[in-house]
Amino acid sequence: MQGKFITLEGVDGAGKSTHLGWLVEHLRARGRVVVQTREPGGTPLGEKLRELLLHEPMHLETEALLMFAARREHLELVIKPALLRGDWVVCDRFTDASFAYQGGGRGLSVEKLGQLETWVQGNFQPDLTLLFDLPIDIAAQRMAGADRQLDRFEQEKTEFHERVRAAYLARAAEMPTRVRVIDARQSVEQIKKQLEVLLSSV
Repeated sequence: MQGKFITLEGVDGAGKSTHLGWLVEHLRARGRVVVQTREPGGTPLGEKLRELLLHEPMHLETEALLMFAARREHLELVIKPALLRGDWVVCDRFTDASFAYQGGGRGLSVEKLGQLETWVQGNFQPDLTLLFDLPIDIAAQRMAGADRQLDRFEQEKTEFHERVRAAYLARAAEMPTRVRVIDARQSVEQIKKQLEVLLSSV
């Protein structure tokens, strides 16, 4: 039986990472074999590209091309083989993030991103995308309390993150069946209850 592909998206500070571990354990408790992964990354090459993408300045189009290069490797080596085995794959970010960050945040045209998306993954899309949505001022407060060095995306100005959020919400409006928006202002327990309902429908 074909497995399911679930992705988590959201602006930095929206809390998706907080719920990632719980979601994986919830699925395993239901008897699923779950592969937990992330983008950029997920493969040895992808993790090397992740370090470059998160910390090295580069041209916008170089950034987008490296993101999709890592994604291609990720699809071929991790995601598709797992799904063919019947496993479930839970991924921290996927292509929606490119439309949000490289598109909305950086201003790369949707047309170019669409061409890369089609080239790298064809018609392949997640079965369910959980978009954790949060006003940027609240997200910034959460990030300010993070006990770690922020990457170059997290260090961007408020206007950048506002554009990222708007692009995410626009993507959700285009694909409401796949992309389900979660109000990340809710308590952790409220969000878990909402996630249980959404997962039961996959």
